[in-house]
Amino acid sequence: MALYKTITVDKGITIYIWKVEETEKELAKGIVLTPNCEERLNGMKSELHRRGFLSIRHLLAEAGYVDHDLYYDDNGKPHLKDGKFISITHSHEFTGIIVSEEKEVGIDIEMKRDKILRIAHKYTPIEEYKTIANTEAIIRKLTIVWGAKESLYKIYSEKGLSFLHHINVKDFSMDTGETTADILYEGELSNYQIYFLEFEGYTCVYAIKK
Repeated sequence: MALYKTITVDKGITIYIWKVEETEKELAKGIVLTPNCEERLNGMKSELHRRGFLSIRHLLAEAGYVDHDLYYDDNGKPHLKDGKFISITHSHEFTGIIVSEEKEVGIDIEMKRDKILRIAHKYTPIEEYKTIANTEAIIRKLTIVWGAKESLYKIYSEKGLSFLHHINVKDFSMDTGETTADILYEGELSNYQIYFLEFEGYTCVYAIKK
C-alpha cells in the first residue's frame, strides 16, 4: 500500500498522505464502511474518486481509526467521535488527512495547473501578483494561496464565507514554507498559521487555528 508521506507537524498534530496507485479492488480489501459511506462510494461515477475515497480509509487506519470513527456534520465537515480534529483532502493521485488533538486544522492538496490563472480573480486580488517574474512562479504562488483558503474554509465551515472578501492570506516568500492568515466574518476575527510543501507537481497546504 502506498503511504507516501507522514509529517509530524507538532505535538498532537500529524499529516498522512497517500499516493493512489492501487486498483479499486486492492484498496477495498480490509475496509469496512458505514452504510452512509457505502452509499456515497456506490454513488461515485469516477473510479479515481472511488479509489481516492477508499485510500482515505487507509489513511484513517494509519492514524488508528476506522470508517465508523468518522462522521460529518450538516455542513459536510468531518469529525472524529473521540473529539480530535480532522480534515480530509483528495486531488487526482494524492489524498491526505490531518489529525489534531487540540487545535482546529484544515488541509488541501492541489495539482499545479494553468487553470489557476483563470480563476484567481475569484479568490484573491490578482493585481498583487503583477511583480512576480514568470508564469510558473505565479502559478506556484496562486496554488498555495488557493490551498490555504481551501484549508481555512474547511476549518471555518460556514457556507456564506467568501474566499475573496473574508479570508486574507498574508504575503509570503516561497522559500519559507509558511505564512499566516485571518478570517473576518460577521464581525468575528480568527487567526491561523499556514504551512505549505510541494511534491511531484502538487502543492499541499495546511492551516492550524491559533
